[in-house]
Amino acid sequence: MHRLIATLDQRRPCRGQRRSPWTALALFPLLVSLLVACSHSPTVPAALPCRAAAGTESYSLDAEQAANATTIAAVGKRLGMPDHAVTIALATALQESKLYNLSYGDLDSLGLFQQRPSQGWGTKDQILSPRYAATAFYTHLAKVDNWQTLDVTVAAQAVQRSAGPDAYARWEAEARVLAQALTGELPAAFACHVPGKATPALNQFLASELAADLGPPTLGTPLDAARGWQVAGWLIGHAGQFGVATVTFGGQRWSGHSGAWSAHPPASNTVEVNR
Repeated sequence: MHRLIATLDQRRPCRGQRRSPWTALALFPLLVSLLVACSHSPTVPAALPCRAAAGTESYSLDAEQAANATTIAAVGKRLGMPDHAVTIALATALQESKLYNLSYGDLDSLGLFQQRPSQGWGTKDQILSPRYAATAFYTHLAKVDNWQTLDVTVAAQAVQRSAGPDAYARWEAEARVLAQALTGELPAAFACHVPGKATPALNQFLASELAADLGPPTLGTPLDAARGWQVAGWLIGHAGQFGVATVTFGGQRWSGHSGAWSAHPPASNTVEVNR
């Protein structure tokens, strides 16, 4: 799938070119317009609120990217896919959409993975559901022969059939760190700064959405370490949406106000949410 993604961070800065004096005079009105446009364009991107870290490597995401990344990871684990599959899915979504749920794309491509209704990926509404799109991607990946042993970019290309088959390789390192943090392979490896407090959603709605992405069990029951950290990561990735203020697990507590994990003994094997 060949993609032409028009996101803010991909726009080129305004630049002038050397021209003859006569050309410059002829283009003066246009140059004034460009200068005005540039004066109203942000030159320094705002700090991104979310971060996934593994050892000395770390990557930042904004709130929308974080929510979509945690859903992609959660769906993979719900389907029983290994962490390698989650890395492949995240690398694919990073290349295709930068982890934004796009309502446009090349031809009729849509969503996180730029899937096409005309090619049998589902309806427009289905593809624009991150949960559905991730499920569709993993379903197609599982049909690729020996995908478990393939390099990330080869496996991704086998699903996507892109005009740029090697493009997914550039995202492999970031996708691997995200997968380690969001599947619970590493403890307390994902955090977001959530300033203020969003209007809390109904507890029942939060629990149902969490279970729909991850499958049971999630809250209110003892979990093994990997499962607990993944549940915690999903809650943090969706904290702004559901008004989550703190998440506690394994003797650590995340606070949206500080945007970090801190020690909070005693260690518990149940994820606790404060809203």
